[in-house]
Amino acid sequence: MLPDMPESMQPSSASSAAGEPFDPAAVLAGRPSGRTPVAFIVGMAATAACAIVALGIDAVQTLADGDGPAPFAIALPLALLPVPLLVSVVLWMDRLEPEPRANLVFAFGWGAGIAALSALIINTADLEFVTMPALGASTGEYVAATFGAPVVEETMKGLVLIGLLWRRRDEIDGPTDGVIYAAMVGLGFAMIENVGYYINAIVTPERGGMALLGYTFVLRGLLSLLHPIFTSMTGLGVAYAASRPRGSASAKVAVFLGWLAAVVLHGTWNGLSLFGTAGLVTAYLIMSCVLVGLIVILVADRRRIIALIRRYLPGYQRTGLVTSDDVAMLASLRARGQARAWARATGGLPAAAAMGDYQLAATELALAREMADRGVLAPGALAARERSLLTLMHVARHAFTRRVPDHRGAPAPWAASGSAFRPGGTSQ
Repeated sequence: MLPDMPESMQPSSASSAAGEPFDPAAVLAGRPSGRTPVAFIVGMAATAACAIVALGIDAVQTLADGDGPAPFAIALPLALLPVPLLVSVVLWMDRLEPEPRANLVFAFGWGAGIAALSALIINTADLEFVTMPALGASTGEYVAATFGAPVVEETMKGLVLIGLLWRRRDEIDGPTDGVIYAAMVGLGFAMIENVGYYINAIVTPERGGMALLGYTFVLRGLLSLLHPIFTSMTGLGVAYAASRPRGSASAKVAVFLGWLAAVVLHGTWNGLSLFGTAGLVTAYLIMSCVLVGLIVILVADRRRIIALIRRYLPGYQRTGLVTSDDVAMLASLRARGQARAWARATGGLPAAAAMGDYQLAATELALAREMADRGVLAPGALAARERSLLTLMHVARHAFTRRVPDHRGAPAPWAASGSAFRPGGTSQ
């Protein structure tokens, strides 16, 4: 046993009962260790197939209209081009308590595949068979874009967030997580949708042709985060629901209100953008204000998590896994980065990976304690989660100290005294 560590909090073996190697990613994600779940593989295959079908519809439609393959061949790379940059921005916002990469990948795939294809089919059917026959071409298109499409698209995008709330509730620790997942869904959806917009710009030379394409690419591809902004409203509702006990009325109301806000924002954008430059400017001003509001929420949530780290982690000093210096390091993104850089310089990539695992496990531990205090996490679930995270912290620290020779490098910059990761530190 570790010194002064209660038996109920003693880390378990670093290997599963089945003899599988210890899997830090599985511990952080709160799932069993082992191979990638079959459900995830099947889900990703389904989303990829749907994305291919959606793109295929655009390509076939372009050929059927007699425009040849060139518009699609130009539009697809343009739609893909800004995606790495935008995804990087989302991941940058998620540095303090990063979500499992598998969840983020699936959310992006859902937006690009199932949500995009479903919306394409339903919106087209609504336009061709309901609104245009009933209201005429011009009015029908406006009504479909302003009132029909937002409901369909925000529902299809929001379903994956509700699925995460149902199946992976413990992964949604606050507003930031809801916004991050929503942003990934929105980016995937926008990537596929933009292909159609770029094709339309290319094949309408009377409206500017390539000049219109450049304008569309800048507004929809580079500067616009419209779909992530819309769906973030649903994400905030889902995040609030995750902070409440299962089945509570307030949680259900929050999800509905978040979805409704997403639909209203989406409909407002579509409705105003059809009124020329004045409408477009007004719409961008509204969305800019919403974006500023989201940034304020993200900053406030980061401060909340840092406060939880400072509140709960000192209670684990008796385990020998956390010191006051470590708490200070964990409460600062800058110090975290310095710690990982120092670990890499002194112990190589394995040491840096161990430092990252330690940081994430400690953060998850503070969040789990806070959820338990609010009654969201049952005592038994907290005990299991606490045990697995402490095990990861123990294994990570051992992996780090095992690779750091005492005579190499300077002390860690945050370690005024016995940091768990200081060469020759007090905890072994």
